[in-house]
Amino acid sequence: MSIDVHQHLWTPSFVAALRARTAPPRLDGWTLLLDGEPPYQVNPADHEKRDTTGLELALVSLSSPLGIEFLPPEECWPLLDAHHAGALALGAPFGAWASTCHSGPDPDRLAADLDRGFAGLQIPATAEPDDRLLDLLTERDLPLFVHPGPARVDGRRPGWWPALVPYVQQMHASWHYFRAVVRPRHPRLRVCFALLAGLAPLHAERLIARGGPGRGLVDPGFYVETSSYGPRAIDAVVRELGIDVVVNGSDAPYATAPDPGLGAAAAHAIRVTNPRRLLGRKEPRT
Repeated sequence: MSIDVHQHLWTPSFVAALRARTAPPRLDGWTLLLDGEPPYQVNPADHEKRDTTGLELALVSLSSPLGIEFLPPEECWPLLDAHHAGALALGAPFGAWASTCHSGPDPDRLAADLDRGFAGLQIPATAEPDDRLLDLLTERDLPLFVHPGPARVDGRRPGWWPALVPYVQQMHASWHYFRAVVRPRHPRLRVCFALLAGLAPLHAERLIARGGPGRGLVDPGFYVETSSYGPRAIDAVVRELGIDVVVNGSDAPYATAPDPGLGAAAAHAIRVTNPRRLLGRKEPRT
């Protein structure tokens, strides 16, 4: 039984909340309208309750590129509340990351949401982490999930452009910012970076050459998840960071869980042991 730390599923309550809006981000039927981007046709089948055979847990994640977390609080919270309610109603094996409003951070509101059973907090890579929220996670021994945020793309770029350029750049920047700035302030915080942190760990040689910290500083509390990458990228990151901080994420329905291609023991570590450690769960006795 595997754990998938990164899935997306727009529940009816969340879809209704997006359709109720008169300004972006909003849904017109199944047409997604965002500021500064061309209309996007959402496939309704992507957001139907999907097969979870073989999964002990599938964590549902807010679509942070929509920009919801940066809206004014009076616009942000109704959408987040709808997302939270729908995600919690999915039932096992689904779980969810909580999200919060970054235009007006509210630790008390996040605490109340975490009390409802969320796995931890998700933030966009483009957000400035609020120390009060990170302290709350540390106090509760819950992890942070860093996910790509909004990416403005004009019509001259191909459809795959956001996933390959802005999202990767955001995660790369977030990895280095957390290592250099956030970790000294929050030494016990567990953090998981989506899409192998934009492959930022592979730039260690350039980091050293430009005056950054050297190798041998692998942080056991900084995890990377595998969404949209396969055996070659996963192998390269494992060589740099070791196997213990790589966790399984699919980014379903936009991708499928990759085969690490590193053998049965490595696959078990990535799909079971490491996600459990990230989430503070104990491995069941055999």
